[in-house]
Amino acid sequence: MDPVLLGELLSGLMFFGIIGFLLLGFPVAFTLAGVSLMFGLVGMWFGVFDPSNFGSLANRYLGYMTNEVLVAVPLFIFMGVVLERSKIAEQLLLTMSRLFGNLRGGLGISVIVVGALLAASTGVVGATVVTMGLISLPAMLRANYDPKLASGVICASGTLGQIVPPSTVLIFMGDMLSGINAQVQMEKGNFAPAPVSVGDLFAGALLPGLLLVGLYLAWMIFKAVFQPASCPATPVEDGDRKKLLGEVVTTLIPPLLLIVAVLGSILGGIATPTEASSVGAVGALVLAALRWRLSFKVLQESVTATASITCMVFIILFGAAVFSIVFRLMGGDNLVHEFLTGLPGGTLMAVAVVMLIMFVLGFILDTFEIIFIVIPITAPILLALDVDPVWLGVLVGVNLQTSFLTPPFGFSLFYLRGVAPGSVSTTTIYRGAIPFVALQVVAIAIMFLVPAIATWLPDAIYQ
Repeated sequence: MDPVLLGELLSGLMFFGIIGFLLLGFPVAFTLAGVSLMFGLVGMWFGVFDPSNFGSLANRYLGYMTNEVLVAVPLFIFMGVVLERSKIAEQLLLTMSRLFGNLRGGLGISVIVVGALLAASTGVVGATVVTMGLISLPAMLRANYDPKLASGVICASGTLGQIVPPSTVLIFMGDMLSGINAQVQMEKGNFAPAPVSVGDLFAGALLPGLLLVGLYLAWMIFKAVFQPASCPATPVEDGDRKKLLGEVVTTLIPPLLLIVAVLGSILGGIATPTEASSVGAVGALVLAALRWRLSFKVLQESVTATASITCMVFIILFGAAVFSIVFRLMGGDNLVHEFLTGLPGGTLMAVAVVMLIMFVLGFILDTFEIIFIVIPITAPILLALDVDPVWLGVLVGVNLQTSFLTPPFGFSLFYLRGVAPGSVSTTTIYRGAIPFVALQVVAIAIMFLVPAIATWLPDAIYQ
């Protein structure tokens, strides 16, 4: 058999082999590295892969560990965990629920608003969903909300941290697209390409994130108007209302100041994402201390949780590096290039097919698994077809947000299942998420039709 064809065949089998092992429940990082090593040995046996290529892994790993951009990841995670462990997020949710509770759909609206605020100040999906599930779901059920609607709005609002800056997904995506875009432009003869930064993706994701929040709010208003029995009001007593304004001010302003300090410094060009993440981490500690919620126990739990989450993400990244080397050097990139460039409909069809593949993978894989596997394979081809890297990165971010919501393996659904009362079945949670998955598909369609939603703000700020 032709060595080129054999290499492409092995790379394709390796991709589906990894998916198969993941479905069997094997750990992601070790599956990526282990299966890739096995196929690398098979490729070496048939003479289509040179094992000396693994020598580049050391330099790649060292590059990850010394990458200043990626330092922002543990700091943003720490900021989110501190806000969650110190009960600041919980107090914000309780106050906003009282503020909107006297309206039909008010509890759902408060969950969406708080989800957006927590996304912009933490970006930690699991903590947000669990917090809102513990506090808001029982309150919504007591208010006779439809359990499907209550479950869906909590899961969807909790996943906003995937796309609303400062998203850790966008940090990794920005770092990856920056290198890929520079390499592609140099291959095309452009030796001074416009840089792509994490700040560009943060700015590009801001309007799409607000678009998603708007769609969620529109859905809640629709339910309140046309199906009022699904989301009745919970009136606040007059005596409580007099105290409410002061509580809203004292509860809402500190997180808003933290958001402005972090995102404002990035978008204003005052600080890099890494520098802003340190401001956010210190700011979260200050907020916790001012509320007398900062203790040694809270600090210890926050540090431990941050280390655990960070190690999980980076070990997946290390395993994905092995997969990327074997896949590309056995000819897998040529296989993907021929497939995408041979599609009818040109560049937009190629992007649409990649988005569809990621959407389907979201049913069975986690967000980080998808970006570490798919982006290195497909992004070079799409950027070579003159796709805007910021638009592509934000589009992927919105698409990957669905991986937290799509049954059967949506992590947001699992988080809520872990804290939901027994009266709310798993099927109910799945059914409640479906309308919000549809809303995210609508957002993706709007971004296809109006790319400026993702590209206008970065152009206005940085050019």
